[in-house]
Amino acid sequence: MEITHRFITTNGVRMHVAEQGAGYPVIFCHGFPHTWFIWHNQLASVAAAGFRAIAPDLRGYGQTDVPADVESYTNEAVIGDLLALLDDIGAEHAVFVGLDFGAALVWELALRSPERVRGVIVLNNPFAPRPPRSPSQLWAKAAARHFLHLDYFQKPGVADAELAARPREFLANVYYSLSADYHYLDTWQFPAEGTGYLDVLPTAPPLPWRWLTEAEFDTLAQDFERTGFTGGLNWYRALDRNWELTAAYADASVTVPAYFMYGDHDPDMEGFSGRDPLTTLRTYVPDLRAVTKIADAGHLVQLERASEVDTLITAHLRELVPNPSDVPA
Repeated sequence: MEITHRFITTNGVRMHVAEQGAGYPVIFCHGFPHTWFIWHNQLASVAAAGFRAIAPDLRGYGQTDVPADVESYTNEAVIGDLLALLDDIGAEHAVFVGLDFGAALVWELALRSPERVRGVIVLNNPFAPRPPRSPSQLWAKAAARHFLHLDYFQKPGVADAELAARPREFLANVYYSLSADYHYLDTWQFPAEGTGYLDVLPTAPPLPWRWLTEAEFDTLAQDFERTGFTGGLNWYRALDRNWELTAAYADASVTVPAYFMYGDHDPDMEGFSGRDPLTTLRTYVPDLRAVTKIADAGHLVQLERASEVDTLITAHLRELVPNPSDVPA
């Protein structure tokens, strides 16, 4: 089974989709700065298990359109793309897998359209209820003490220019910094004033790494060399608008079946998910069926520990869909 590629028009956006296998659909949602390719190991294993593995370039990334306005990057807008993708393949529902922004996306999809979600499998970014204040207010307070990429990315054009000027250097440094081979929160040792993202990131060792080959890195980097990073950065700039659009879900729980796995060195679990993220997750996700900590892994756990993640995802899928040839239509 080879990976195939095609384009569909969803919600006014031409979206690139990579697919492998046949059977019940499993849709993978990536984060920043990624493309569909971040899931290539999982596509192969899920397809081999009898499922139809689907990984789109989400809007703003890769070969998918890059809308100009920030409003186009809300979870509500991208959920429209995912539902249109389901309609395109003739599926009533699917299992959704998410990491980073993709995790927040599938959590919100499960809140907004639970009837289209058989279950969710989330990596590294646990569900948390809507905060009482807009995200940018929280980030500005933290940025008064130290550099914080969440705040830095809010300034239109600034990070865009910095990262686009040195795309391969940025990608190598940020991937390395987010892995178990580095402690990402060391970037907080730098002041925010007059500091760019490349100033705070460590210098990555030469490729290949134990979990990323030169060919894999080249595949990821080539898209960003062509597109730049503005599409991905606009996801950060839409987070306040996401907060506004989810007022009706402030105290809502995710009711679909859910599975969560995380790297034991993941910086989001350490510094961005609250004081007790697993207790919060269990409180607001009543049908949480498994939580697995993966040793010696950071934020890119699906690359760093591909075999373990593949095994977990396929096991969870078999529990959710015992007969993957039973395709919903």
